[in-house]
Amino acid sequence: MKKILLLDDNLDIVQIVEEVLAYEQYEVKSTMQGAGFLTLIESYSPDLIIIDYRLSDANGGELCAAIKSHARFRDIPVIIFTAYMQPGLDLRKFGCDAVIAKPFDLDELLTAVQSLTGGESLQEA
Repeated sequence: MKKILLLDDNLDIVQIVEEVLAYEQYEVKSTMQGAGFLTLIESYSPDLIIIDYRLSDANGGELCAAIKSHARFRDIPVIIFTAYMQPGLDLRKFGCDAVIAKPFDLDELLTAVQSLTGGESLQEA
């Protein structure tokens, strides 16, 4: 079972993403705190990381850049999602593997997760 680590400070988003991904047979661990996130990655060893760009205690883009510059974590795919898409804001500069705008379509999220984890949807199986 593929493991996904989710960081978002919106409880509604966390609950929806957890439910959808669990239904698709992913193991999901969530946190709403950016502090200590790299330590959590080390202990959980996720196959994929999903990070909100704007967090109350951190910047998801900067966290993504830290992940991608870390020798042990750089190959873990990272999805950044955000409600703050603005002209001139290029979230890919942080090294993420995908960007999803909020509000997001669940099928779009699943497609990105499956693509980056090498999995397939239960609906496709």
